[in-house]
Amino acid sequence: MAKPELEYRIERATKEDLDQVININLRTLPENYPRFFFEYLLERYPESFLVAKLDNKVIGYIMCRVEDAIILSFPIHRIKRGHIVSFAVLPEYRRKGIGTQLLKEAIKALRDVYHCVDVFLEVRISNSEAINLYRKLGFSVSQIKRGYYKDGEDAYEMSLKLNSTE
Repeated sequence: MAKPELEYRIERATKEDLDQVININLRTLPENYPRFFFEYLLERYPESFLVAKLDNKVIGYIMCRVEDAIILSFPIHRIKRGHIVSFAVLPEYRRKGIGTQLLKEAIKALRDVYHCVDVFLEVRISNSEAINLYRKLGFSVSQIKRGYYKDGEDAYEMSLKLNSTE
């Protein structure tokens, strides 16, 4: 008998979701942020702060911001870059496509709502599972950031160019 698929949904995070999001962050990632940072990103970039919910339980999240960059070619111009700041799925819900869906929806919002030309993130070089997921969605390593994490581990910066027709 085939295992039934989870009936989760991806939606914009709300203030009421933040306690659960912060709990997932504390439980799954060594990089943690103060509550005001989650609140700021939710307020400033609500379309790209998403949660995966099973019933009313948050089982994963992704939060992003938009950064301005200057292209130093003639003519000099500004672009917007999407930055995936934090992304996690509870361990018992991994390998079920939830992370992939969260990423796809966040990328879509960064492209369509915030008009970003690319998306980037940092990932521990030892996190092969996450790196494989990002590669599957078209990300590639753009640079190595030496000693990026508090414990001294290096990070890959991985990026994905966005087309307006994706």
